[in-house]
Amino acid sequence: MSRKIEKVFRSPYSVPNCLQLTDEGLWIVDQITDRVALVENTAAGDYGVTKFIRDIPSESSNTSGLSYGDGALWLAANGPGTLWRPACPTDAQPGLSDIFKVDPATGKTLARYPLPGGGGTHGLDYDNYEPGMIWLSTLKSQTLSKVRIADWSVQHVLQLPYGRGHGVVRVEDGIWMVFTSDRVIVKLDPVSGRELDRIEVPKSDPEPHGLCLSGNDLLYCDATSGWVTKITL
Repeated sequence: MSRKIEKVFRSPYSVPNCLQLTDEGLWIVDQITDRVALVENTAAGDYGVTKFIRDIPSESSNTSGLSYGDGALWLAANGPGTLWRPACPTDAQPGLSDIFKVDPATGKTLARYPLPGGGGTHGLDYDNYEPGMIWLSTLKSQTLSKVRIADWSVQHVLQLPYGRGHGVVRVEDGIWMVFTSDRVIVKLDPVSGRELDRIEVPKSDPEPHGLCLSGNDLLYCDATSGWVTKITL
């Protein structure tokens, strides 16, 4: 189905790979420095003039996913950050990914978990409809897993229809997920994985990477051009 897609502002970082809207504002992660910026809440403000509030460091690496839940930011470290910078002792290991629970005020790591089964990851989302659950993508198996945080156990796995799954957004009646290489955002049934809806992103628009909900609409970021873009649902 065709939706209105519009560029709204440039990210404060050159390589914005994921984003998350909260009551405090819009969080955006830089894939190179692994810092997380907070800018004004674009759902309530002027899209063309976005105020930078602050940013925080993180111990994540090659950060490719971002969410918010349980009072914390959740970051997906897609392996080490050595493609962009010197190695850090906190980097995820090559071929593996770690999930960080981070204090949004300081960037301090509150908890760190391995991606179940290992491999790379490009997207995650805390499930506000089932508190205590988080959805994690696994690139090597082309799956999306629902994980119970308390014991870090996999509760359910969806087989994805395309490769390179990126941004994830859990909504009441499904899960929106970006498939960057195919330039499509698909809404999936959270139980069966069946496709419920889709949004095709033309090549004339920024490439979709990270994804978040903005009121009744969606925002996505493009790690190639730096644009943050709105999709009217």
